[in-house]
Amino acid sequence: MPSTASRRTASRRTAARRATTVTGAAAALAALVATGAVVAPASAAPSAAAAAAAPSGAFLAPYYTALDLTGDEQVTRADLDVLTDHLGDTTASAGWSSVAAADTDADGVITVKDVVGLSQRMIYDDGPFQLVEASALDMQAAMNAGVTTSVKITQEYLDRISALDRAVVDPAAGGRALNSIISTNKQALTIAAKADATRAEKGMTSMLLGVPIAVKDNYDTADMPTTGGCGCWDGNQTSDDAAMVKGLRSAGAVILAKASLDEFAYGFVSEFSSFQDPGKTLLVASPLNTTKTAGGSSGGTGAAIAANLAGIGFGTDTGGSIRVPSTYNSLVGIRPTVGLASRDGIIPLALSQDTGGPIARSVTDAAVALDAVTGVDAADPITAEQTGHVPTSYTAALDPTALKGTRIGIVTSMLGSNATVTRLWANAKATLEAQGATVVEITSVPAAFTATLNEGSGSTNEFKHDLNIYVQNHLAPEVGARSITDILASGRNVTSRNSIYTSRNNVTDAQYQAWAGPTGTHTTAIATGNATVTQLMNDNTLDSLVYPSGSPYSTIGTNMRLSPNTGMPAITVPMGQALASDGTNPIVGANVNLEFLGRDYDESGIIGLAYAFEQATHARATAPLYGPLK
Repeated sequence: MPSTASRRTASRRTAARRATTVTGAAAALAALVATGAVVAPASAAPSAAAAAAAPSGAFLAPYYTALDLTGDEQVTRADLDVLTDHLGDTTASAGWSSVAAADTDADGVITVKDVVGLSQRMIYDDGPFQLVEASALDMQAAMNAGVTTSVKITQEYLDRISALDRAVVDPAAGGRALNSIISTNKQALTIAAKADATRAEKGMTSMLLGVPIAVKDNYDTADMPTTGGCGCWDGNQTSDDAAMVKGLRSAGAVILAKASLDEFAYGFVSEFSSFQDPGKTLLVASPLNTTKTAGGSSGGTGAAIAANLAGIGFGTDTGGSIRVPSTYNSLVGIRPTVGLASRDGIIPLALSQDTGGPIARSVTDAAVALDAVTGVDAADPITAEQTGHVPTSYTAALDPTALKGTRIGIVTSMLGSNATVTRLWANAKATLEAQGATVVEITSVPAAFTATLNEGSGSTNEFKHDLNIYVQNHLAPEVGARSITDILASGRNVTSRNSIYTSRNNVTDAQYQAWAGPTGTHTTAIATGNATVTQLMNDNTLDSLVYPSGSPYSTIGTNMRLSPNTGMPAITVPMGQALASDGTNPIVGANVNLEFLGRDYDESGIIGLAYAFEQATHARATAPLYGPLK
């Protein structure tokens, strides 16, 4: 069984946004506190009624909740007011129990030092705000301070999409446009204004309040068409949102745009025909190297987040489609346990393996985003399995010491022979060990483990069956292409894939049942894979298995199949970039990620491990070609 270290809640982080910049002497600060000059805007101080209306359950990492004095599970001006009213109180004072938690230096008296310490737990930053590379925490801190608003942030992202997404920024290198966005939301600014109004009335109600998000264009959205990357479905304006989109909206997020994808999520190059003339297609480029693909099938999401065209993104993953764009674009991606987030309202590829999840610039943002999309949904019965396995917030796992005392396994055959990967893994192993983990090298695995890696994708045998269910339940009635036959007849698709469409169309119901039915070979293989990998982890007392998510702008063997062919969760995080000294003709600057696989519904465990690794390495590469607009 995994050690307790990987499951502990987060320790207090050493860095935080401050409620005020403390540069003067303690006496000067005391005077400011006494006169009420050290204050936060009204938006940071919800009324008692507003606090009561706020969602129950913590949505912040423990650092930002541990010293809450008012019961709303965050530190706001109201908490500062409480504490300043008790300045000078000691353990003998009548009201000591109500403020004892904020006596952080444990000297038995409430002093200005304690007030300053409490202010540091507020998500509030009144310094200058820079959109590029801003995290959800950065946005919340700036919006809480009144430095910016969701409307302003949303407009900045829309401006960046307009200026950068279809522009060729490095023609001399032979680069191409990103082509990461299919549609932008005409209602985005209106939604952002509502988020600003919520903040003014209730304070920060969630970590996603007012944060602009791009979702892959296979998620249904009631305010933008859902094309699946196919021109044949340009008119698919659904009447409802996908279940995961509903979760994001409920959290106050701004659904900013629909990201491009490989048509119907099939491949790794992100080629799509949406809103193009018949026979024409576009390819998505990586912001780190625009001569290269952004990966797929969620390549548009990966490119958009790496180029800072949205705050956080969502993709889908059948056989690697969240994790490949994450490693190609130096991002964090989470493929959740199949069953953690509903797939209802997402155009399917193969429901035996499909799942949706976040793609973000940090583990923190990915954890924040994952919180919004979990839940049991009768329209996706497998989600019933999550009952009792979902924490109040995945941000509780953000512990920089989470690797200490853990055992991390690596199946050495999954490393491959690429020189960049070999070097980066050696560095990663040293980092894991320096952070207190024991790295267990597994040189021999059971035949069933190899069989799990070699089990194919369901994209051929399941696509027609599962697509027909989506067409029946979700496709807008105005859309004429209601079958694979119709798609081919339309000519509004990636026509170079016609033979693939035909092979999918030829799959009979008997073939589908033999593959994905209750006793189908693929169904059995996934169950066997889950049992095999879980047993391997148990036998070696592992908290996680790790392996490279790929090599520079490529994959390694069948590594990406381990999570889909077991249904187990995985998180991928940058571990470094290629150097000129790496072997023969390396792609200098190309990123490679390390992937952490966990047991069913142990997203918290692997999020903690990935966070600790991220904080120890800071290995993410940014995209200098897509800096601030001039």
